[in-house]
Amino acid sequence: MTSTSQAIPLELLRSDVAAWNSQRAVRDSGSVSLVDADLAGADLAGANLAGADLTGADLSGADLTDAGLAGANLTSAEFVGAVLTRADLAGAVAHDANFTGAFLTRADLRDADLTMAFLTSTFLGHADLTGADLSGAYMTSAFLGDANLTGAILIGTYLGKANLKGANLAAAVLDGADLTGVTMPDGTEAG
Repeated sequence: MTSTSQAIPLELLRSDVAAWNSQRAVRDSGSVSLVDADLAGADLAGANLAGADLTGADLSGADLTDAGLAGANLTSAEFVGAVLTRADLAGAVAHDANFTGAFLTRADLRDADLTMAFLTSTFLGHADLTGADLSGAYMTSAFLGDANLTGAILIGTYLGKANLKGANLAAAVLDGADLTGVTMPDGTEAG
């Protein structure tokens, strides 16, 4: 549920992303509150949501292609089946967010906090997860082909049946990670 003060910008975001982006540029409003906003299925391609507070927001099935979400608070947000191709989520806080079945192809997730996030059957091909914290995340059957996980933290992460073929795991921390049935970067299957 959104508050009255959010109704106008939220409606502008839903109806005219270009106008929304212009308002963000004019107001230079670093943090916009869209807590618990219902943006499910919305066309938000190219939207400037950098630094926005989207805690608990529902963006399931939304098109966020090329969207700017750098530094956004995505805690407990729903992105089930959303398209985030080439989206910028660098430094975003997505603790306990649900990205089940989402497409994050070539997304920038450098230094993002994805602790306890749900990334089941999520497509992260060619994504940049350099320095991302994926501790305790659920990544069952996730596709991470050619993803950059340099320095990523995967402590206690469940990667069962994930595909890491061609991924860069240099300096990644995998302590306690479940690698059952995982396709490793070299194409072999972990035990």
